[in-house]
Amino acid sequence: MPVFIPDLPVILAFALATIVLAITPGPDMALQMSRAINYGRSHGLAAMFGAMAGILVHTMLVAFGISVLIIAAPPLFLALKIAGAIYLLYLAYQAVFHGGGLRLAEAARKPPTVRQSFMTGIGINLLNPKVVLFFVTFLPQFVDAHDPGATGKLIYLGLEFVALSIPLGVVTVLAAERLAALFRSSKWVERALNWSFAAIFTAFAATILTAQARH
Repeated sequence: MPVFIPDLPVILAFALATIVLAITPGPDMALQMSRAINYGRSHGLAAMFGAMAGILVHTMLVAFGISVLIIAAPPLFLALKIAGAIYLLYLAYQAVFHGGGLRLAEAARKPPTVRQSFMTGIGINLLNPKVVLFFVTFLPQFVDAHDPGATGKLIYLGLEFVALSIPLGVVTVLAAERLAALFRSSKWVERALNWSFAAIFTAFAATILTAQARH
């Protein structure tokens, strides 16, 4: 197996985390659904692909930044992994107790162009502190400081995130009106997603902290 491909258990665990994150309501989903409902599916898809472009930027920054950190300061890399586990617990707490609602924007008087929807998707993703912190603290959990293929594996996982998120994003855009109605009428759906998010990321955090305690 090529050195840049993670082990199968890592690929599957990251896939589960990606799917849960992708279907949990947040700023990216709200933008995509708002654009689809207000201006048509082409705008929703443009916003979604803009968000995916933002994810690629996050992936590259993390991959090369972490590789430098591993070489220059291994103790800081360890500290980052522990901080990441704590942050996952914080995200789990926020999802359960402060999940919030899916806030869809109203249509503007002057409709945007498809290109503007794409650029807005990039901007919302790149400037969302939760996404930044998530990638900085979560991706490094899937590589080892002594792994010579760490950079390649981080890039692989970022691409896996995009590959899994695109079909889920397409479904979200195509079913935007039905999903919006479902979220408005059935709060238990959103709560169930938030609890699923919390459970999975709590499990990840516990695994990370347990593994670090053994070292």
